[in-house]
Amino acid sequence: MKLLTNTILMIRPVSFRMNEETAVNNYYQHEIKGLTAEEVQEKALAEFDAFVSKLREAGINIIVVEDTLVPDTPDSIFPNNWISFHSNGKVGIFPMFAENRRQERREDIFDILEEKGFVIEEIVDYTSAEEEGLFLEATGSIVLDRAQRIAYCALSPRADEDLFIEFCEDFEYTPVIFHAYQTVDGKRELIYHTNVMMAVTRDNVVACLDCIDDKKEKKNFIRQVKASGKQILDISEEQVEQFAGNMLQVINGNGDAITVMSQSAYDSLSPDQIEILSKEATLLSSDLSTIEACGGGSARCMMAEVFLSRKNS
Repeated sequence: MKLLTNTILMIRPVSFRMNEETAVNNYYQHEIKGLTAEEVQEKALAEFDAFVSKLREAGINIIVVEDTLVPDTPDSIFPNNWISFHSNGKVGIFPMFAENRRQERREDIFDILEEKGFVIEEIVDYTSAEEEGLFLEATGSIVLDRAQRIAYCALSPRADEDLFIEFCEDFEYTPVIFHAYQTVDGKRELIYHTNVMMAVTRDNVVACLDCIDDKKEKKNFIRQVKASGKQILDISEEQVEQFAGNMLQVINGNGDAITVMSQSAYDSLSPDQIEILSKEATLLSSDLSTIEACGGGSARCMMAEVFLSRKNS
């Protein structure tokens, strides 16, 4: 089973801005004072285009789909929250916490991928859970170790435990469940997405152990990681705030591993952490400061991994 892919789906934004509906439990979002909505979009678009160029130069296959002005979807730049693609031909479609994010789900994405030769065998649709107020935001809520068939999930208003277990049964993953926290105004608040505080690479699980307050949950998390044969690269809560947990490892056309992150994430890493990560992969970073500030997400959130097989491949 492949852990890494060289094909990434990304959505090019047309009306990116801070989304008020997600800010209620995404504490990484904030408005950039002094910028108009048009200027925010312009800066985000420039960051997006520069990021895509860097990825392509590194030999990664990027499928860019243009966003549309209607419906209004300010967070469409983060497609990994509503869809996931799997090597067995299955595609997962997921229930979203914010009502205006549900409009990001686009059937034409399937047509675009099939036109490029990718084979979709089955679509597993969890979106009816929205009617019950239950949510699971794809590979934002779930961090997958695809090779070891382990799924990590930090429970939150955007990650329902029963839905997560259902996903693990449908896609044949072993669930690892815990709660992850950040300090907001002196209080411990649940982190909205698992992929903000952890990432899985070939050799390591990058994670902020200080975010897991419950001792039993932390012990179980460490045990599960070690049982998978990986090392834990522990990052601090301050590094999480710089999106150091929001990285993604991919491969290029030659099969070389590349660990992708934002410039702020890279700048927050210590020399020792950089050395550890550099031993297993080339590190690629790009300035995403506007997207991080207004969107509360970073490099990993912008990349939906495509693991589908191609015809005749």
